[in-house]
Amino acid sequence: MIDLKDYQKQIFQNKLDKGFNTTDIYREFCSLQEELTEACIAYQKRSDSVGEELADVAIYLLSLAEILNVDLESEIIKKVAKNKNRQYKKEADRWIKVDNTIN
Repeated sequence: MIDLKDYQKQIFQNKLDKGFNTTDIYREFCSLQEELTEACIAYQKRSDSVGEELADVAIYLLSLAEILNVDLESEIIKKVAKNKNRQYKKEADRWIKVDNTIN
């Protein structure tokens, strides 16, 4: 199993070492969205690169978390536990939270 905290730091350090953006937060969000779009297109085309594109999404997400000083591993653990206890109901073709909270 990988250590997300360690990967988060390694990915950020690689950005620093390569001279990539680490200060323009909005640019990082846009880059993350771009990578997600590339993954979606690869899926749509049934390309073998879907996994690589999803890895890019994860790398940008971990990097952004490090830039924002967010312990993504801890946040994921908390969110998975929260979702496990959350109630959902199906309406039309989608699932919605019963408690109507934003989170």
